[in-house]
Amino acid sequence: MKGQALITLLFFTVIATTVTSAAVMIILVNSLNGEKFQQGSIAYEIAQSGIENAKLRLLRDTGYTGEVLPVGNGTATVTVSKVGNQYTVLSVGKIDNFMREIQLVATYSASLFTISSQQEVY
Repeated sequence: MKGQALITLLFFTVIATTVTSAAVMIILVNSLNGEKFQQGSIAYEIAQSGIENAKLRLLRDTGYTGEVLPVGNGTATVTVSKVGNQYTVLSVGKIDNFMREIQLVATYSASLFTISSQQEVY
C-alpha cells in the first residue's frame, strides 16, 4: 500500500507540473504577442505624426520635400512627391524592428489644400 500511495502522488505531481508549465508558456506567448501589437501601434502613431507634420509644412511651404522626424523613441521618414498640383506624402513610422506606412494624397490649388485620401500602405 505504501508504494501505491507514492506512485499516485508522483503521478499527480507530474500532471500538476505539466499543467502549470503549459499555463506559464501560454502566458509568456500572449505577453510577447501583446508587446508586438503595442510596438506596431506605436509605429503607426509615429507614421501618423509624420503625416500631420507634412500637412503643416506643405501649408507653409509648397516646396517641402520631406525629412526624417524623430518622434519619441522612433522616427518618421517623410517623403513628398509632387505632380502638377497633386502631392503624395509617404510617412514611414519606425520603432525598433517595426514599420508602418501611411500615404496621403492631396491637392493644393488657389490657396486651398484639399486631402483626397489618407490610408495605410500594406
